[in-house]
Amino acid sequence: MNFGTAHHRLAPAGALPLPRKPLKPRTMTEIAAKPAPKDWILGIHAYVPGKSATDDGRPLIKLSANENPLGTGQAARNAVIAATADLATYPDPGATKLREAIGAVHGLDPERIIYGTGSDELLHIAASAYAGPGDEVLYVRYGFAVYDIAARRVGATPVIAPDKDYATDVDALLAAVTERTKVVFLANPNNPTGTLSSREEIARLHAGLRPDILFVLDQAYAEYLEDSEDDAGLELAKNASNVFVTRTFSKIYGLAAERIGWGYASADVIDILHRIRAPFNVTTVGQAAAIAAIGDKQWVDHSRAENAQQREWLAGEIASLSNHGLRAVPSKTNFLLILFDGKLTAEAAMKGLWDEGFATRWLPGQGLPNGLRITIGTGEQMRSVAAKLRAMAEAA
Repeated sequence: MNFGTAHHRLAPAGALPLPRKPLKPRTMTEIAAKPAPKDWILGIHAYVPGKSATDDGRPLIKLSANENPLGTGQAARNAVIAATADLATYPDPGATKLREAIGAVHGLDPERIIYGTGSDELLHIAASAYAGPGDEVLYVRYGFAVYDIAARRVGATPVIAPDKDYATDVDALLAAVTERTKVVFLANPNNPTGTLSSREEIARLHAGLRPDILFVLDQAYAEYLEDSEDDAGLELAKNASNVFVTRTFSKIYGLAAERIGWGYASADVIDILHRIRAPFNVTTVGQAAAIAAIGDKQWVDHSRAENAQQREWLAGEIASLSNHGLRAVPSKTNFLLILFDGKLTAEAAMKGLWDEGFATRWLPGQGLPNGLRITIGTGEQMRSVAAKLRAMAEAA
């Protein structure tokens, strides 16, 4: 039998290996050559997660990633433990029971629900499916950092519309739309500012977009809103062919470790997104935890109420420091963006809070060198944070 060239033939059992053909010496050019990434990938600055330790490794209380400081509800914890009984088989690839649970809670068609490893995966595949080189992806200044990455990852051009005092300016967004615009991202409430656009403004923005533009409404913090504050995005997505609403279990549900997100859109959009969604992307444990969490209304209500109480208290403390140049942007989320326009800088405040054992999020990479985003923690944590900020502001 002929197995190819001499140096590929099998040697008889027990024989010495056949001599290989001498390798040709490599040139310096060949040695230096390596796979070259696409030009647009080089323009990406990797997402930087919130810190949980100081630069010298000291552990910190993490108020930098907007996790639920109360932890995870008992129903979800019990579901996690039960689901670990079978870790050897793949999860349900269609996340059928999870989609049905989400649909039942929100009055949605389960067939039009998609799921992902956090809502981040869904934001990325939305850009991948509907934008590419030569196209534009539009979002507001001080929008979620992933929008820029999702646009550049597929070779599209990110376009940033001006804000209105750190909030979404619908008129500015509409003015920035061109014939090349293919995707519009909007977080509502917004991250990292915490601001909320009304349902009237969301409807007006959608009405002003061409039907061939995908409007992605990122509602990661929607569960922190009161019913009267709902922007009606899911209702809009029920009837509009170009609206994709995304949500996550990482925030109020306390399941950030499991990375579970979901989205809702027209049947046509969902079909396209499923084509590039990673298979088996939500684990068996994650699906079980999310099903239990979304049914635990008592835990969600408790988390919302506690967050609102501590957020308003901290906002009041920051307001009392306005003569020292501190200001909190009005927030409808589980964090406050605090602006430092006096002698105390945001960077110094971040380091001072490190010394008190707290990690917060300084945001120069998002154009906010004077901004510090602080997750709303427990009452005790908020009192410690406020006391340290007051001491630093008065000493500056």
